[in-house]
Amino acid sequence: MQHMTDVTHLEEQIAHLTRVVEEMSDVVARQETALALATRRIEMLMEREAGRELEAGGSVPLADQKPPHW
Repeated sequence: MQHMTDVTHLEEQIAHLTRVVEEMSDVVARQETALALATRRIEMLMEREAGRELEAGGSVPLADQKPPHW
């Protein structure tokens, strides 16, 4: 009967791990969506600021300039 107990225990572990993986997959999917939205918002803000810099008389927006060490 020990063999059946071992198999049952392994089945329970597999069920638990399967549930955890599914939950983690959902979390990762939500994070991917949130990150894509945040990235787009940052891009929009950078474009907006670059436009303001140009309107203020700047030559090349700072966002488009390479750092001095390049």
